[in-house]
Amino acid sequence: MLKIIAGIIVLLVAGLLAYAATRPDSFRVQRTASIKAPPEKIFALINDLKGWPAWSPYEKKDPAMKRTLSGAATGTGAIYEWQGNKEVGKGKMEIADTTSPSKVVIKLDFLEPFEAHNIAEFDLQGKGESTDVTWAIYGPSPFITKLMSVFFDMDKMIGRDFEVGLANLKAVAEG
Repeated sequence: MLKIIAGIIVLLVAGLLAYAATRPDSFRVQRTASIKAPPEKIFALINDLKGWPAWSPYEKKDPAMKRTLSGAATGTGAIYEWQGNKEVGKGKMEIADTTSPSKVVIKLDFLEPFEAHNIAEFDLQGKGESTDVTWAIYGPSPFITKLMSVFFDMDKMIGRDFEVGLANLKAVAEG
């Protein structure tokens, strides 16, 4: 009887691992918000990492987080490193490319609680008196990420943070 139960468990685990292996090799999560402000004003808030505490949802998850800014003052080459609690972990982001006032591309390296290397991108499209701001993150999905995606919906987890961040950005830009 014990061998039958062990065999069933082995088959279930093997099935789970096989299913996880079929998941996509990359991921993308994005959210968009309309902000009543010109692209130039919003771009300045994103392109200057010193201003992120005013709107980034991750800043509020650990107010005691240690932050280090280096590199360029703004734009390409600006670097923000952080170390915080288990919710924000440890990592580094560097503005890799900017196109004023429409795009900011950030190389995002998470070091803890797990290692991941992704790209975050802000796309700003002026529409009359408003700007549509799209915040996206994308990158590879190694096997462990595929396995986690069986149990956790990354779009919902990260998407909620992006929604909060865009609402905060809207409040700052429109205020």
